[in-house]
Amino acid sequence: MDQPAETLRFDQVELRRWRVSDIETLHPVITESLDHLLPWMPWAASHGRKQTQEYLARCEEQWGAGQGYDYAITSGGAVIGSCGLMRRIGPGGLEIGYWLHPTWTRKGLATMAAAALVHAGRQLPEIDRIEIHHDEANPASGAVARRLGFTEAERVRLPDGPTAPGEAGVRVIWRLHTQIGSADEGLAVTS
Repeated sequence: MDQPAETLRFDQVELRRWRVSDIETLHPVITESLDHLLPWMPWAASHGRKQTQEYLARCEEQWGAGQGYDYAITSGGAVIGSCGLMRRIGPGGLEIGYWLHPTWTRKGLATMAAAALVHAGRQLPEIDRIEIHHDEANPASGAVARRLGFTEAERVRLPDGPTAPGEAGVRVIWRLHTQIGSADEGLAVTS
């Protein structure tokens, strides 16, 4: 398999590939989540309908180019956030990113979405590691990585400092080594 499936499932979440036509779905979820996203997501400061349209167009372009696989996170039929697998950490690697609408946090749903992405990433050819990156001031993101069996690999001080208001400017990198083409041996979801 050269690309992940367009729909992924794990426990209480279903991930479905973002499409340009999802503007009416994604834009309000971001708008309702801005206070929650602004401390951690630099792009949230310039959020608007145009930026959401551009993001969805990029999602389709990157999917077609095999560079990124972005999904709506849904639970019970509601879109509750966004996540993705990105090929931006070098050959053999995928980075996972995720965020949830604040109403849906602290329920284990980000962990479930990330678990679905780990499973999908392990099915892709030539993948030997999957990483989760977050600022050290955002321990909730690190908790997701820890629950999935990732190991903290390093902390890197960003030369230009924080990129969003809530950040400390130190990137924490969590890594999960995979056997190329492996299934989910060793994927442990803990509470």
